[in-house]
Amino acid sequence: MSVHAHVASVDYAALDDHALVALVRDGHREAFRHIMQRCNQRLFRVARAVIGEDSEAEDVLQESYMRAYHKLDSFRGDSTLLTWLTSIVLNEARGRLRKRHTMVGLEQIDAALDDTHQIIRFPSKFGSEDPAVAAARTQIRHLLEHAIDELPPAFRTVYMMREVEECSVEETANLLAIKPETVKTRLHRARRLLRSSLQGTLAETVGGAFPFMGQRCARVADVVMARLEAESA
Repeated sequence: MSVHAHVASVDYAALDDHALVALVRDGHREAFRHIMQRCNQRLFRVARAVIGEDSEAEDVLQESYMRAYHKLDSFRGDSTLLTWLTSIVLNEARGRLRKRHTMVGLEQIDAALDDTHQIIRFPSKFGSEDPAVAAARTQIRHLLEHAIDELPPAFRTVYMMREVEECSVEETANLLAIKPETVKTRLHRARRLLRSSLQGTLAETVGGAFPFMGQRCARVADVVMARLEAESA
């Protein structure tokens, strides 16, 4: 990537993803910060769904962004930038799990579950509301986050991608390298397990789960930018 001695003032927020990628490739490193800010929420949620823990999920994001930055020339636009980055995050997170040697045998999980329970849907969006109601929801949301953490890892990842991030069945299947029917089955079982755990009381809280904004979002972006600056020094 060539680096301009003088980088003109650019309204990064007004640019689409492809324009930001083009700027990064042309040496405008600050454009990468805006890519991270746009993608942090989903990528953190996906990393956390696989890893099951906040601080290591942040580490996964940092390493994934470093990998993405250095291989950005390989992004051809066949998928969206967010999908491409999600794939990198999944690979990084899975690699860490393999190093832990804690992968759970999914076949054993599947065999242990029956299909006799009712399913309850958990909508991922809810409208604006009174601050007092929002505060009450925050308490409930923590219970939901805990319940999602307790799901078997494969179910947790599918649930996070389909219900929280609203990825399509096809996108989820492609990213996880599983069949669309498997996505549907795992989501079915994840919902059922959550219904059993939560007794159907948290139907409207999913969209606010696992927030990755404000200081936490900025921290990851700042660390990655500092690492990139150090590399170029």
